[in-house]
Amino acid sequence: MRVVVIGSGIVGAGAAYHLSRRGAAVTVVDGGFPGEATQAGAGIVCPWVDHPEDDDWYRLTREGARHYPGLVEELGEDIGYAKVGALLVAEDPVDLEPVRALLRRRHAGAPEMGEVVDVPTPVELFPPLSDTLSALLVPGAARVDGRSVRDALLAAAVARGAEVRTGTATLTPGGQVLLHPTEDQPGGPLASPASSRAVSPGDTAAVSGAAGSAAAGTGASETAAQKAARPGTEGAETDRRGAARPEAERPAAGGREAAEAAGGGDSWRQSAPVASAPSMPGVCKTPTGEGVPIEADRVIVAAGAWTGEVCRPLGVELPVFPRRGQILHATLEGVDTAWWPIILPRQGPYLLGFPDSRVVIGATVEDVGFAPRVTVGGLDEVIEAGLRVAPGLAGATVSETRVGLRPVYAPGPALIGPVTDRVVVATGLSAYGLTAGPFAGEIAAALVLGERPPIDITPYLPPRSP
Repeated sequence: MRVVVIGSGIVGAGAAYHLSRRGAAVTVVDGGFPGEATQAGAGIVCPWVDHPEDDDWYRLTREGARHYPGLVEELGEDIGYAKVGALLVAEDPVDLEPVRALLRRRHAGAPEMGEVVDVPTPVELFPPLSDTLSALLVPGAARVDGRSVRDALLAAAVARGAEVRTGTATLTPGGQVLLHPTEDQPGGPLASPASSRAVSPGDTAAVSGAAGSAAAGTGASETAAQKAARPGTEGAETDRRGAARPEAERPAAGGREAAEAAGGGDSWRQSAPVASAPSMPGVCKTPTGEGVPIEADRVIVAAGAWTGEVCRPLGVELPVFPRRGQILHATLEGVDTAWWPIILPRQGPYLLGFPDSRVVIGATVEDVGFAPRVTVGGLDEVIEAGLRVAPGLAGATVSETRVGLRPVYAPGPALIGPVTDRVVVATGLSAYGLTAGPFAGEIAAALVLGERPPIDITPYLPPRSP
């Protein structure tokens, strides 16, 4: 079977990997656009603290987390995956009780989270933390390097004969894939130059550089944005600086109050579901020209925030939109941060350590359309909130900033399933792309091959084309 995968982020790479293992002839279309979500995501794998009232969301992220140990073994290489644990921190110990009860309730069905324990002095595990914090330790939580996972999945697929082609993919009303060269449009959505050169099994160097979800339009995809849709970040930002910012640049509403209003008050870090896609600038632009057909029996659209635009010619409306997140990487010279736990406050940003004395802090939550820009206001928000939780980072060196556009499906859950007899979509993972992305790719691969997916996909089915 010939399968075209539109999008080379972690979901598309996961689909290509599983398809190639089953003997399919796979072509991955890589858009190479800036703002790609996989590249910017922080890499937190801790599903048990979220979605207390949404079993479908929780099931998908829980199974995605369970997928990782086997995937690491299969790939046989370092993808930055490590079970470092997560500290759930709060100024008031009383604030930890709802999440303690949630974890206790879920433990029997997810023993891989480990035994949750109180940590009287969390600063001993993450030295820059404020010494006023109380904490619970979830030992089964892990961090992962999204770029490394994506690259390893694509490289493994290419080693089995998959092809990666660079360009912008569009669909005809009948589901045929057309490949267009990605035009260089400075200042516009397609501002990332790319060629239509194919990547063959022997061209692994090109695969390691492949990035971006191919889609019908602009340059952007997403980051650790919604993961930080907790109070004290975007709410404080709006109050303190909102009047000085253009409407399109203000962070999205969210946080604890919004989550509680939506029935998610016990969730530790997720934002409220979005009732409808907001009106924003930066609409995707469809490429001009006829495009070059790519032969395929089936198509998987894993194009992140661009998925709705890609599928529009099929006659189906998928309200998927981008949510921007800005994150910061800081370096503590000479400090071993590789096994520091993930820090998940009830209010404020997440923090996590990686090798090379690196700490990641994030993220903003902004509904600003396809605008993958790092902004002064966004970095100020991240730094200020980060130092409230971990004042010991004040002397760290800012080594890198990242920005990404996470795909959010307006009605709520992820989208995985067929939209026509020929085309399957897999997107809308929002803040949980690095948690559930490879697993969502496996589900999509099973669907196009006519196999039974590893979980019931009924809750994630998209509307079908008439």
